[in-house]
Amino acid sequence: MADKLNAVKGMNDILPPESARWEWLEAIVRDLMGRYAYRNVRTPIVEHTALFVRGIGEVTDIVEKEMYSFEDKLNGEQLTLRPEGTASLVRAVIEHSMLYDGGKRLWYTGPMFRHERPQRGRYRQFHQVGAEVLGFAGPEVDAELILLASALWKAIGLTDVRLELNSLGQPPERAAHRAELIKHFEAHADTLDEEAKRRLHSNPLRILDTKNPAMKDVVESAPQLIDFLGAESLAHFDGLRAILDANGIGYTINPRLVRGLDYYNLTVFEFVTDRLGAQGTVCAGGRYDDLITQIGGKPAPAVGWAMGIERVLELVKEQGTPVPLPVPDAYAVIPDAAAMPVALRVLQQLRDAGVRVQMHASTVDGLGSFKSQFKKADASGAAYALVFGADELARSELTVKALRDGSGAQTVRSLSDVGAWAATLQSPTLLH
Repeated sequence: MADKLNAVKGMNDILPPESARWEWLEAIVRDLMGRYAYRNVRTPIVEHTALFVRGIGEVTDIVEKEMYSFEDKLNGEQLTLRPEGTASLVRAVIEHSMLYDGGKRLWYTGPMFRHERPQRGRYRQFHQVGAEVLGFAGPEVDAELILLASALWKAIGLTDVRLELNSLGQPPERAAHRAELIKHFEAHADTLDEEAKRRLHSNPLRILDTKNPAMKDVVESAPQLIDFLGAESLAHFDGLRAILDANGIGYTINPRLVRGLDYYNLTVFEFVTDRLGAQGTVCAGGRYDDLITQIGGKPAPAVGWAMGIERVLELVKEQGTPVPLPVPDAYAVIPDAAAMPVALRVLQQLRDAGVRVQMHASTVDGLGSFKSQFKKADASGAAYALVFGADELARSELTVKALRDGSGAQTVRSLSDVGAWAATLQSPTLLH
């Protein structure tokens, strides 16, 4: 016997009934994106490594430590499994000149890949939903994206999620802040860990995001970027806050919120929870007006967010939110294989009419007894059993037996006009 092969560590199978949770969330996301007039984009999983080096930042943790990169043995190209979705989407927008006729509201979903330590809600293959707005510069689209995310939490019943905001200003403001930040950390070099010392001159802003408790005081006392913002940056931030206030969206200003990617400017935000341990961010994003030029496009403003599907579903589970499971409306009980041609013709007619029907099928041991088939029908979750007995078929009929209302009521239906009674079998999807 061949050796058993398992999935790669941190890359998980999603199986029924868990996959139903995913379908439920994806359907809500699709509907919501449509209501906000966002259009779907699908990009390749594999991109040129240079896209992420340029787009994410060479001295970020993602590029330095976490990317799955390899050389294409057929042509020597340096390729990478995408670690996030924004850079790919921006590449597609540039490549296909999507902004030639004005700004765009776009969204994506799919798997991403980072070589991290697998933990709750965070895996090496993980899935994101992202919403991106390109070509619009005002704070109203920043606000719209936050309102969209808030509407999603409401639609799926999440309550234990809070919004944190910050502004990173513009590059000259960040440069002035950066210089003061370096001075501050140099003056406290003895308290910095090795990671912080390495970041000190390449990316000191990332030191503010440290999880090392020993550096808490030196980080807390560091110069705050918001104190370096000019009038325009502050006006943008105030415009965003005014819209959120008008819509009753609560938030906290977190001056230490810097985000892990280098391409952000002005607005940055995170939706966080305390329910998932240290990895509490469930949705995050911000404005990235310089990314399009970094990747080779003409300058254009942009803003967006990404949401981790695994983390959101963990929260849904944690809160006990009921999620609909797909179950058949009816289960076909077929005692005799000779009835299969007629039975399947009827089942196809029912399915054409929109009825969800599961057919009993034979195993290596045959179809099984009448009693065993009814057990299968009950276990399926179906509301009705359709009994294709010999006596009924002789009269061109079948029996419909109720399985869920406690009555066990039986009704005889004609096979000559299936469409006339098909709708009576349809039932709402069950909540579990």
